[in-house]
Amino acid sequence: MIARTAFTQLRYSTLLLLGTLMGLTVTFLLPVALTFSSNPYVWPSALAAWCLMTGSFLPTVTFYRLRPILAPLVPLAALFYLYATWLSAVRYWLGRGGQWKGREQANRTASS
Repeated sequence: MIARTAFTQLRYSTLLLLGTLMGLTVTFLLPVALTFSSNPYVWPSALAAWCLMTGSFLPTVTFYRLRPILAPLVPLAALFYLYATWLSAVRYWLGRGGQWKGREQANRTASS
């Protein structure tokens, strides 16, 4: 679903795509990567950011009666969304649009 419609929602804008991918990276992936930094000035803030992410995702996890241990894995969900959004743009650029059940919802020739 995301790979079919994400680039459409970004109005086929490369600038919005780059902003979205950068935002996902900085917000969700960078804190995890920096948590394991050897620099003692960096990792405490990164760990705090990851803890805040986990805490904000915890109500959703408990609402769906999932195990709370899954809450720290929200960066994996962000990585999935980042990949699916990028894939949506690549498919559009290749002229395959949003394919579903053998049909293309948004191919390059129809929207140009």
